[in-house]
Amino acid sequence: MFEAEVRRAPFDVAAAHARLSALGPGVGAVVLFTGQVRDEPLFLEHYPGMAERQMAARIAEARARWPLLGALAIHRFGALDVGELIVLVGTASAHRAAAFESAAFLMDWLKTSAPFWKRGRAGWVEARASDDAAARRWLPSKGEG
Repeated sequence: MFEAEVRRAPFDVAAAHARLSALGPGVGAVVLFTGQVRDEPLFLEHYPGMAERQMAARIAEARARWPLLGALAIHRFGALDVGELIVLVGTASAHRAAAFESAAFLMDWLKTSAPFWKRGRAGWVEARASDDAAARRWLPSKGEG
C-alpha cells in the first residue's frame, strides 16, 4: 500500500496504523507522524489534483530510497480548529531506521514544498527557515547524481 490522499474530513489514526501494520509478516516497524493545528484556527487551501500527484511522487521517491513495505500520506484542507489533525504520514518497513527516515523525508517535503497554504487570523502563514533547512538534508550532495 502506497497511497496519498487530500481530504476535507478527519482521518482515523488507528485505522492508518492498522493498515500499515497489516501489510505482512515482514513489517517490523511502523512510524506515524500526525500534525495538528496549534495556537489559532487555520484555513488550509491546496492545488487540487497537483497536490495528490506530487504527494504520490514523493511517496514513490521514498520507496526508491528506502526498503519500504508501505507508505501513507494524508493532508486535510478547509477550516480547521485548534487541536484538529492536519496531516498524517505513515511508513512501514522491516526495520526502524528506514521507517523513521522515510517518514521524516515525507513530512519535511510536505511542510516545505507541497502545494498547500495556511491562512490564520493575521493572514497567510509564512514558510519558516528552519523547515527549509530540515528539508535540505534530503537533497543529493554535490557530486551525487
